[in-house]
Amino acid sequence: MVAHSNEAPVIIKKVKKVVGGGHHGGAWKVAYADFVTAMMAFFLLMWLLNATTEKQRKGLADYFSPSIPLSRVSGGGNGAFQGDTMFTEDVKPQNGIGATKENPTDASRAQGDSGVADNQQNDADEEASFRQIAEELMGRGGESMVSIDMARHIVTRVTDEGLIIELFETETARLFEEGTDRPTPLMRDLMRMVARVTASVENSAAIGGHVASAPVVFANNPVWGLSQDRANMTRELLETGGLKAQRISRVTGHADRDLATGNPMSVRNNRVEIILLRK
Repeated sequence: MVAHSNEAPVIIKKVKKVVGGGHHGGAWKVAYADFVTAMMAFFLLMWLLNATTEKQRKGLADYFSPSIPLSRVSGGGNGAFQGDTMFTEDVKPQNGIGATKENPTDASRAQGDSGVADNQQNDADEEASFRQIAEELMGRGGESMVSIDMARHIVTRVTDEGLIIELFETETARLFEEGTDRPTPLMRDLMRMVARVTASVENSAAIGGHVASAPVVFANNPVWGLSQDRANMTRELLETGGLKAQRISRVTGHADRDLATGNPMSVRNNRVEIILLRK
């Protein structure tokens, strides 16, 4: 006879616990995704910096660093109200909407009622003026008086600095007599033409003289003095042609340090540059 027990059987369950979800879990994937995103943003930033001009980068920097004052009306003080109070009867407010035509600077130019100049419109107008001057100098305009012989000595390009007008020599036509700063009739005609065409704008001008390298080594290399003398002669010819002396901002001799061709002794390196600077 078998005895029966009322006790329930004991069941032992073994659970195998896996720590980390295998292969160290999924935390590394999140970190790797953040790293890839950061690298993509970095390379995108580098590409944008390379694809924009210096002027565009400066505009972006100014956008994120506004310099708009708390009060445009200033009496010369340094308080919250710029020194202009109800008790100051002798204060001369500076409201920022006046201007001066004598030696104007960015601070003294008319800025409008908002105190901020409309730079975009000014830049567009200036760019259009540069393009029109370049077309006239290259003889492309319908009313251009530039002859074919003169136009072949002119190269123009618009840069961040301004409109560069480059006048260069050829083997058969020289701008200056050999080794001197005495201009040839061709150079005088070119200067009268440049002065007449650039009279339509009021941009300041910078003049640079360039010469070819000397074939032999001199104890006193003449290229520095010669390039400076030719640049100064260019200034005199422009002023004689009608360019206002106040518009000349600098006259520089670059010697043979900025060559236009691979051959340092090529006559193509004998040239002058007239730069209409941006405002």
